[in-house]
Amino acid sequence: MKLDDSSLQKFGFIKRETLGSINIDPLQTGGRLTEAAKQALVEWGDGYSVCDFCGGVLDQIKKPPIYDFVHKALPEFLGCDEARVTNGARESKFAVMHSIGKPGDWIVLDGLAHYSSYVAAERAGLNIKAVPHSGSPDYYLDPEGYATAIEEVTKESGKPPALALVTYPDGSYGNLADAGKIASICHEYDVPLLLNGAYAVGRMPVSAKDIGADFIVGSGHKSMAASGPVGVLGVSEEYAPIVFRKSKHNKVKEVELLGCTARGATVMTLIASFPDVVKRVRNWDQEVENARWFSARLEEMGFIQRGQKPHSHDLMFFEAPRFYEISEKVKDGRYFLYKELKARNIHGIKSGLTKYFKLSTFGLEREKLEAVADSFDDILKKHEDI
Repeated sequence: MKLDDSSLQKFGFIKRETLGSINIDPLQTGGRLTEAAKQALVEWGDGYSVCDFCGGVLDQIKKPPIYDFVHKALPEFLGCDEARVTNGARESKFAVMHSIGKPGDWIVLDGLAHYSSYVAAERAGLNIKAVPHSGSPDYYLDPEGYATAIEEVTKESGKPPALALVTYPDGSYGNLADAGKIASICHEYDVPLLLNGAYAVGRMPVSAKDIGADFIVGSGHKSMAASGPVGVLGVSEEYAPIVFRKSKHNKVKEVELLGCTARGATVMTLIASFPDVVKRVRNWDQEVENARWFSARLEEMGFIQRGQKPHSHDLMFFEAPRFYEISEKVKDGRYFLYKELKARNIHGIKSGLTKYFKLSTFGLEREKLEAVADSFDDILKKHEDI
């Protein structure tokens, strides 16, 4: 590509077409910036902006108050002994896996785990044993499955797995496993538990200590109203010296974090949104009520919600047999739903999906949820002759 003035015109400022839409994408609903975070994005958007104030370690910066945020506020919020900011939930998971396990060791994880959990384990050189779920319609994860998986690994390899992981909730169906029971089972075998709370931390009340988890992972851009990529990692006192061990070559740098992580707008938007995030977590009961209302409304129209019922999270998975039937006969085919919703200023269901899709009701007032539900109803009625 020749970098002349003509070819460069496609770059520069690019308008975000979906800005201002009612967004029901689970990846987006918990990551919408607060007004304070929008200001922080501009204020701290220049490169490594916070490094102007750094004496060598990111989380030791006193002004802006990154130190207080990381070492005082985050441990309280996550229910852990020590915390760090990372470049995303997957980086947090990898840091734990890489430090706790050795190549050839095993990890046990739930059958609904996010692909990044598998990739992180693979990158750390770990073997993987998945705990099966019950399948459709509820995709139930039996905590006793962890005992079975741990015993199988021990029998096959001669030693227990180095780590267990549970996704809380899972990113497909929004199911909340009995993490406390899973933690108890894992500890009976002296296996530490990592709680992947990418869709929990910042949306709902969750505490590693209350659950009994040794590690907790969160996503700033998914669920803490921050500009990504940014994540958080909480660790118990027992494992903190291992995960946060220092470099032999630079004694102030932590190996698993490669020295420093979120060095600018990411950490500052995370901090800017934090007061509102703490407050909104207290409103979780209303979020669950809204999700259940929305699910019931859609099921009245013939949609089928898969996963736990009654549902206890904003992320939901629906089967839409009528939308699928319509898609097989209309001109736009499987893209008809995306276009119909776009025309109604609704965004978040991926283009081409009609038979199955997931969505999130998080942070949307009942008025907007009614508008989304009414739009689904309007689309069905528009094509009722098909």
